[in-house]
Amino acid sequence: MKNEVVIPVQARTWLENSVLAPYIPQFSSDLQHKGYTVETMCGLLSCVGHFAAWITQQRVSLAEVDERCIARFITEHLPHCTCASPVRRSRDSIRVSLPHLLETLRACGVATTKSTRPAPLQQELNRFDRYLDEIKGLTQKTRRARIDVIHRFLRQLGVSKSPRLTTTQPAEVRKFVLGESKTYTPGTIRSLADTLRSYFHFCAFSGRPAQRLLDAIPRVARWRLAPLPETLSDQEVQQLLDSFDQKTPMGMRGYAMVRCMTDLGLRGSEVVQLQFSDIDWRNGVIRLVRNKSRRTDVLPLPEATGKAIAQYLRAGRPQTSNRAIFVRHHAPLDQPVTIRVVQKAVAQGYRRCGLPYTRSHILRHSLASRLLRAGSPLKEISDILRHRSFDTSMIYAKVDINGLRTVAMPWPGRLL
Repeated sequence: MKNEVVIPVQARTWLENSVLAPYIPQFSSDLQHKGYTVETMCGLLSCVGHFAAWITQQRVSLAEVDERCIARFITEHLPHCTCASPVRRSRDSIRVSLPHLLETLRACGVATTKSTRPAPLQQELNRFDRYLDEIKGLTQKTRRARIDVIHRFLRQLGVSKSPRLTTTQPAEVRKFVLGESKTYTPGTIRSLADTLRSYFHFCAFSGRPAQRLLDAIPRVARWRLAPLPETLSDQEVQQLLDSFDQKTPMGMRGYAMVRCMTDLGLRGSEVVQLQFSDIDWRNGVIRLVRNKSRRTDVLPLPEATGKAIAQYLRAGRPQTSNRAIFVRHHAPLDQPVTIRVVQKAVAQGYRRCGLPYTRSHILRHSLASRLLRAGSPLKEISDILRHRSFDTSMIYAKVDINGLRTVAMPWPGRLL
């Protein structure tokens, strides 16, 4: 290594006295290859030192170091940690360092790979995931959120394998949805109820009677299209775009990503999934093949958007073999950006120009509002935003105040 990585004496001692000791040089080399700085490597090695102390105390062998072992360390040890200082207890740092360690151990052939035969409870969750994917057509993000909720529900019931719904009581369902020790918001209750409802429908689909549990799920009042979507004015959109420093690589990347959302109405998840093969520069179109609707959509590529992407590719994008258009500029390198990178870039842009917003999805709403003001019909807006249902686009009619004035009936009680 070019620079020596110096970690606290306590962490170094823990590493040297653990079964991990022979593999730490390779682990450090892997971190350096991924582009981590010496300072960051020191922190990650300190986290691994803490983990090494715990597996030594628990007498965990190398063959037992896997995702479940890491989960035990995070959920069982960290909340009650009494290890001698200085010690790294940051969950975020540990969640970053230990998967890298596991990757190194598996590359060295000393750690077991993921089990090819999951536990019965995991098999149940896997079947539910396939149902959500193949029957309901939900995206991976939505499926993951629902799987997490059902996992928590089954664990709360003490279920360790495929549940027998005949032993599950309606009161247990209501207790989970309404919360035990804290008051849930109506939105949270509705989300939990929808998730349980989809799971019980899956159980019925699998031949397990679940009607009495479906009837036990509390219902929350829901008024469709009730809220007004937040939108930016044309001036605010321009302020946001102007807030990016296009002389820096990250500024070019942020500007290009935001142009994709403001000009094309792309979701953040669609921005991170863009590949070189998705843009047809000759014909001036962009193809979305990994989007929420699970179909290939072709959109015209506006000149300003194309210029922003091209400028980033020529002058801002790091050299990498990854085919994603927007890639990471910091370790771990050679990977596409995540949705959090997009959200952070937008949120920082809001702060720089003093706008009181945080969500990146507002840019999608703003495009719809801008098209509506320009006279575009709702059907055209629905096609551009690629909504599955035309009803989803109807909410934007509520932000067309001028148009609503032309159809508003006079108020009977107004003063003459």
